[in-house]
Amino acid sequence: MGWARRRCAVSRSNSKPAATVFSVQHDRGTSKESKELAFCCLAILLALYVVGGVNHGVLRPTVQTLPLWVSIVLGFRGSEFAKWSALPCLIIWLASMILIWLFGIAWVYVALGHFSPIDIAMTAIVAAASAGGFVVALRWRTTTRPSPAGAIALLFAALQFLAIWASLSPAVAHR
Repeated sequence: MGWARRRCAVSRSNSKPAATVFSVQHDRGTSKESKELAFCCLAILLALYVVGGVNHGVLRPTVQTLPLWVSIVLGFRGSEFAKWSALPCLIIWLASMILIWLFGIAWVYVALGHFSPIDIAMTAIVAAASAGGFVVALRWRTTTRPSPAGAIALLFAALQFLAIWASLSPAVAHR
């Protein structure tokens, strides 16, 4: 795994020296995997915005993707918390796409409405990005302790369910 090295930076303000100590993470895998995870989340976000644009409503996908924004920002910053914030969102989106496909072949009746070819194509992109992000997250070994990792994962699972639930309200769904 990675190791941290302490550096001391001295800044001078009003001729009083002040030392600031910060950690610098040196783990080549963390940066690569965090960016891959961020790109997977970004692909999901963009595909859902395309669906919103085609269906004349961008508020709904904006609300649905709010938890993904945190994972995207953390991923591009190289934070290990990107894994734990993205993982439940990826699972929920992959499960949602599978349910939509099962509805499409008339095995499950959980979704209402008609799906256009663009909607179906975007479900494939969301599912592929979710599955790819899930694989990246499983492959990525972080140094995050189990209790904070679990707390972050539970928080983002709840936030993703809340975002999807809020997007179904008439005030959001029809705008």
